[in-house]
Amino acid sequence: MKYIVILGDGMADEPLPELGGKTPLEYARTPAMDRIAREGASGLLKTVPDGFEAGSDIANLSILGYDPAACYTGRGPLEALSMGIDLREQDVAYRANLVTIRDGVMADFNAGHISSAEGAALLHDLSPRLPRARVHAGISYRNLLVVPGGEGAVTVPPHDIVGQEIAPHLPAGGDAKLLAAVMEESRRVFSGHPVNQARIAAGKLPATQIWPWSGGKKPALTPFREKYGRSGGMISAVDLLNGIAKAAKMEVVSVPGATGYLDTDYQAKARYALAALKRLDFMYVHVEAPDEAGHMGGIAEKIEAIERVDEMIGTILEEFYGVVAVLPDHPTPIRVRTHTRDPVPFAIRGREKDNTSSFSEKEAAKGSYGVRSAAEFLPLVFGAK
Repeated sequence: MKYIVILGDGMADEPLPELGGKTPLEYARTPAMDRIAREGASGLLKTVPDGFEAGSDIANLSILGYDPAACYTGRGPLEALSMGIDLREQDVAYRANLVTIRDGVMADFNAGHISSAEGAALLHDLSPRLPRARVHAGISYRNLLVVPGGEGAVTVPPHDIVGQEIAPHLPAGGDAKLLAAVMEESRRVFSGHPVNQARIAAGKLPATQIWPWSGGKKPALTPFREKYGRSGGMISAVDLLNGIAKAAKMEVVSVPGATGYLDTDYQAKARYALAALKRLDFMYVHVEAPDEAGHMGGIAEKIEAIERVDEMIGTILEEFYGVVAVLPDHPTPIRVRTHTRDPVPFAIRGREKDNTSSFSEKEAAKGSYGVRSAAEFLPLVFGAK
């Protein structure tokens, strides 16, 4: 038996007056997701355990069956694994966004989706100015800061404070003094930098500094095959998800044209997933685009992203005859433009069948699976009762 899980990051939402009281999932045209729900069974999944923030790191670990309380150390070290950075036991790795701050306010958490080449050029010039820390260029605005012998710090994700003053949300405790110095140095280096001058001239947002958050030390996960007795693979354009996969010794399947943004190549992800399933038992296909649209507050963009995910699923369903499931990892409501803790809808085709007629938050609440914890999800996909 073969299994595939398609995860539309941040796809769940709230009813919106602009959509006549429907959520983006209800409003969007989603024949493939509706087919999974109609031919299978649905429910709601609690993906963020009590005591944890509603982040993609916590939610995806939980969906894959890993208890964050036992294995989560921070987002940074997971992304370090994906980037091939060999952390030493005493290192602390932080995600370091390139951000735009204006007059002390977080104007944009991703510096206008700055390109990877532009980000690398900025960090190349910043790196020699940081004697106690190392920066590593990643994809677009998603980069990494490693502090040897670090203590960690209390930090805030930049996407949670868009439009807010940053002063109340600066790092605290542990490495805070060092992180503040790194942030200040990045402001000096980036100010007037040729990359930013060119972006401003083109009408784009400049990257005014880096913003470190979610630091931690190297994690350890039980290998996926050992945990479930099946080989597993991951498709994602996001370092976080690929880092989780590497920590779990899943195969990371790289897809040309996968960007982690709205312009990602959805159909390439479908083709590569189908090809991988010829040698693997299980595939986890992650699409970041709906989450990005939610953070933007873009209703039209979120609907388009959901519909493009659905088209990808439609391509998969044309050739795949095993067990298929679809879900978000968490809601990213347009209203708040960040993650929330509400349970998310899920549907599984190839196991039970109920009377669910479509895939949405409201319909899933009627499903026969009821409300489940994330730890129950993959066992349900794999056939547990």
